[in-house]
Formats: sequence, C-alpha cells, structure tokens
Amino acid sequence: MYRVTYQIGVLAAIALMSGCSGDQAQEQKRLEAQEYYRTTNAVIPANEEIISFPSPPSSTLSSSGPSSARPAPNPDRNAYFGDLHVHTTLSFDASAFGTTATPADAYRYAQGEPITHPGGFEVQLAQPLDFYAVTDHGMMLGLINEAADTNTKFSQYELSKSYHNINDSVDGGLFDLVKRNHIFNNFRNDVVASLLDGSFDSNVIDSVSKSAWFDTVEAANEAYRPGRFTTFAAYEYTPSTAELGNLHRNVIFRGTDHLPAVPFSRLNSIDPAGLWEWMDKLRGQGIESLAIPHNSNGSNGAMFAFTDFTGNTIDKDYAERRIRNEPLVEITQAKGTSDTHPLLSPNDEWGNFEIYPLRVGTALPSVAPGGYVRDALQRGLAIAETHNANPYKFGVIGSSDTHTAAASLAEDNHFGKVGVMDDSAEKRGSVPASFFYGTLVKLGQPDMTEEVDGETYLNFPGYKLWSASGIAGVWAEENTREAIYDALRRKETFATSGTRIKVRFFAGYHLADVQLDSPDLVSRAYQNSTTMGGTLHPSDNHASDEEASEGRSPTFLTWAIADPNTAPLQRLQIVKGWLTNGEHQEKVYDVACSNNLQVNQETHRCPDNNARVDLGDCSTTANVGAAELKSLWQDPDFVPEQEAFYYARALENPVCRWSTWDAIRSGKLPRGDLPATIQERAWSSPIWYSALTDSDNFVE
Repeated sequence: MYRVTYQIGVLAAIALMSGCSGDQAQEQKRLEAQEYYRTTNAVIPANEEIISFPSPPSSTLSSSGPSSARPAPNPDRNAYFGDLHVHTTLSFDASAFGTTATPADAYRYAQGEPITHPGGFEVQLAQPLDFYAVTDHGMMLGLINEAADTNTKFSQYELSKSYHNINDSVDGGLFDLVKRNHIFNNFRNDVVASLLDGSFDSNVIDSVSKSAWFDTVEAANEAYRPGRFTTFAAYEYTPSTAELGNLHRNVIFRGTDHLPAVPFSRLNSIDPAGLWEWMDKLRGQGIESLAIPHNSNGSNGAMFAFTDFTGNTIDKDYAERRIRNEPLVEITQAKGTSDTHPLLSPNDEWGNFEIYPLRVGTALPSVAPGGYVRDALQRGLAIAETHNANPYKFGVIGSSDTHTAAASLAEDNHFGKVGVMDDSAEKRGSVPASFFYGTLVKLGQPDMTEEVDGETYLNFPGYKLWSASGIAGVWAEENTREAIYDALRRKETFATSGTRIKVRFFAGYHLADVQLDSPDLVSRAYQNSTTMGGTLHPSDNHASDEEASEGRSPTFLTWAIADPNTAPLQRLQIVKGWLTNGEHQEKVYDVACSNNLQVNQETHRCPDNNARVDLGDCSTTANVGAAELKSLWQDPDFVPEQEAFYYARALENPVCRWSTWDAIRSGKLPRGDLPATIQERAWSSPIWYSALTDSDNFVE
C-alpha cells in the first residue's frame, strides 16, 4: 500500500504552495533511489539479533477454579473472529495518511473501545473481535515517527526536516491532502537516497526499528487476555515485482518469549524466498511463525505463478519451503476479494464480487491469471501432477488492511481505509464532488475526476473500489495464542467479507447416515472425517477397505450459521476444482437453500428466495433467509482417480453496498457504475481429495 503514486489532482499552484516542487537535484536523487530500491535484492543486510521479552501480564491466568475468568477449552472447538492485518502510526504510509493511533490504541479498538479516526471522528466496532494482530510495515518501522518528532536524534538528519511535525495538524483539506501525498511518495525514496549517499547506515534504521518493534510486541503482550482476547506479535513484509505486482505478506509469530530484534523486511530481500529462509532459520532456534500473502489480486499474476521469483520452474524444494511457511492466504480485504474473477470463472454467477482490478496503489491494471485463489488451487494441482509438489495447498482467512488501526467492516458504517485521504463520501467517490473540489481537481488533474450520470466524481485511484472487508475466522479449542495459532497452522480457518458468519466443513466416509440435528454431530465429524485444511484419501483410516476398493464417494458436511446482526443466509455452496488433461475445471454446487427451497438437481441451483433491497432506504425483505444452513452432500460428478479440491461458500441475502449507504445518507442517488448491493459471504478453507496413497504429491 505504500509503494506507488497516489496523485491528488490539484492545480499546479496548489502543489507549489504545498512545497511539492523540490529542486531538480533532490528529485534526481529520489528517482535514482527509487530505481535502486526496485531493482536491488538487498538494500541493507538483515539483522540477526534475537531478543527476549517478559511473559505477557495475563498469560498466567488459570482455566480452572470457580473464580477463573478463563473459559474451559472446548474439544469440539469454537469459532473465533479476528483481524491479522492492521496498520498503525508506526507504518510510514499510515502516518502519512494522518494516523496517530498506536498499537495499544488498535488493541483497545478491537476489544470494543472507541478510538479517534484521523478525520477527527470516533470509530467503534459494533461487536468486539476475539483476536487482533498489528502488522505494521517491517520496512522502516517507526522511522517516519522519529523523523517527525524534533526531539529525536533521527529528526536531525537532513532528510527528516521535510517531515517534522507532520501530524501536529491534520485537517484533511485540499492543501493537507497534497502535503500528505508528497510525504507518501517521497519518504521511502529519501531514506534509500540517504543510505546510498552515506548520510547514515543500516545501523541507524535498525536501531529505530528495534525500538518500534519492542513497543509493538509490548503492546500485544499488554493487551493479551488468554481465554478472552488474543494478540500476536506480527508485521508486514512488502516486496513487489519490477512491474509493481504486489507480493506482500503478513508474518505472524506464535509466541513472544524470544523474537528477532528487527523484522526481516523488503530492505533485506525483494525475493520472498529470502523471507522463508529467514523464517526457517528462526524455526531452527525455536521461534515459530507463518506468513500470509495478501492482495494476490493486485500482483499482476505474480503471486501464484508457475515459476519462482527469479523465473525458475517451481520444484519440490521450493514448494515444500513455501507451503511450510505460508499455509494460508488472505482471500478478502479492503482492497478487494481474491476468490476468483469473472474471466477465470465465467460460469460462477457470484464470482464478480468486490473485484479490485488494479495493481496495489497504482492505476495500472492487474492481470487475473495467477492472481486469484481458486486459480491458484488449480495451479497447485497442475504443479503437483508434473513436479510432485504443491506450493498452493493453502487455507484462507480474511482481514482488513486498515491503515487507521481500526478495521472498517460494516457496509452501513464504512469509514475508509487510508486515514484523511478517504475519510468522507466525497473523497471515496461515492457522492458527487463539491464545486470547489471538483473544479480544482478537474482543472489541475483531469484524470482524477470522472463524469458519471451527468455528475462529477473524484477518482482517486481505487477508493471507490474499496471493500468493507474482511474477517479471519478460526476453529480453536480456546481463545489463546497457542490454540488460535495452531488452528492457523492446520488451516482450520475460514474468511468472511466483514460479517460474523460461521462455517464448518468436513469430508469423510462415515457421514452419510448421521443426523444433521444430532447433538454429537460435530464430535462425530471430528472423530470420523477430515476437516477443512486437510486431505482426504480413499485409503485413510476413515474408509473401510471395501469402500476404498469400490471408490465410494465421500460425504461432505457443510454447516453455516448466520451473523444475527446482519442479513440472513440465502444459500450454501460447495466449489469444486480439478484438472482434465491438464486443463483447469471447476463447478459450483448449491447444497442448501433458505426458506425450505430445494436445490434443482439438474442445474445445482437454489430457486430465487426473492430477497430484495429497497434502494430508497436500504431496507430489505423481511422474513426471508435462514439463520443457519446444513447439508450432507455427495459429489454427483465424483471420479475416484481424480485429484480435486472442495471448499464451502455461504452467501447472505443482498444488502446495500457501502457506497450506496454513502449516497443515501447524502441525499444523492447511488452512482450507476458501482454495484448498488452486495451479498456478504464466507469461505471455508479447502479439503483436498487425493486418490494417491503416496501423499508426496501434496505437502502436508
């Protein structure tokens, strides 16, 4: 999110008055630094120091005893909801956007407390989350804050003078936006230029980042309440391709007793393989972590390529190293949903959902192949077929990627992603621009405005395409770091587009005769089947020899429970992917319908439940939809010898999109080129079916 130009279209005079015109020598240094940054693998060496942290204040709470505040573990596992992608003022882009909220503020927000948005208003969750991880950019962590604070040593360097006191005043007006655009575009290049000309060395950066990282971990430990609220030490690793394809990952640590003194960042390696090597080395020292790629939709096809970063064909060693360190992917967030794309799934009527078609932070289009999760799962099957390894055998989560410390998750209360840059409906482009803004921006930078339905709208790159998304869901025995992390590691995870839908998904050979209303349904499923994130074999211990030899089709148990505070469920689906003669194939099956409607066995679709939205006030059809949907399903097209993956998708009834809410509250008509409504949804992690008794084809 920090890497490319967010131009704020204004008259040249305004840019000059805001001090954006720097001298030619300085601009040349920035261009050279930018080129060096984009083409050099390691800008500075990695810091190898390991430090110890004191135990979290609340980590000694007992789960036994009559007065304990910690609930007892549930062997059938509970659903917990959280966000593993959160930026605070310690990220230089968030700080440039006016964010002053700290990691401690972020954790207060996650637990239900109000905090102040950079736009000056309070934001608060309608319902607290169960877990949260601050993931500020590891690159130059805390550096812009040191530059801004004139009492620090770093603020005395020449480069820092342009950034003194940047957030002493945050008004979000046109001049302020120009100033912040200038900060956003130049800070990274100024730092790299200072490294290149010898103004300071990597020790200066590491010293500042070490202090900011210590504060981040300390805030996580202070907020941790085992059994009640879980935090993780975490950060974001932010490389890109030469074509500005996004390759960002969030790194989550299981514990905090021993951690690297400084996070491994893009400054240490542009190749994600460098991150995995670092993580493996830490794992050898007893420091466990995992990385979660995000915004594959903005990678220009690079996130899930058939080759590695250097262009070499993926081999077994690469696949094992990648899936060992990256068992999950973020399928939905503020910058769009990466489930699938209409070009990749033309027969999926619900595939065109919150598509963000741009490379992250640019106005450049991002190609679809290699950038979406369903396509990646199919690519994994193809790689496994030819190279005996699958680097894309991952589970899914959602998260927000907020840059205000506060996740914006509700369509009817969306407050943007990038601080004062999109803190109003006008800036987000969901209502027509005022005469002042519209005229100045149109004259100064015409491509930053657009005409829709006879009205002028601001068109800051990507803002109108933001989503009020997403949430990470896990099934874990209790709300602790250990239990939630282990759920992430085994991929018993699901994602939602912002609501609290719960989804369970099992597959096995002893489910066909179970009763869906049985009180021990879940216990039996755990005992006799494979849960999401796992691989089902015909010869595993859940199938008899006779069933395995006959190639009997497994039964899938799918169960979705609606968020009681949002829309009811409309339908429950299973998405299947496989290969035929090397070609990608997929099919979407409705497996349960609301209102006692029945799936058409020829089309595999539920009838329309007639849920509608009144675009005059965003009211919805009453008494339509389901509080929960359950299904026992067998694949009618099952082929025993065929490698395949399956995942569940639950859809709510339609509701107004956030942009429609913005328009209605402003007394305007929703703009005609944006979806007026959306269907919030949840996705389970896949279950893979493998006919092979040798599991080497899939890295476990």
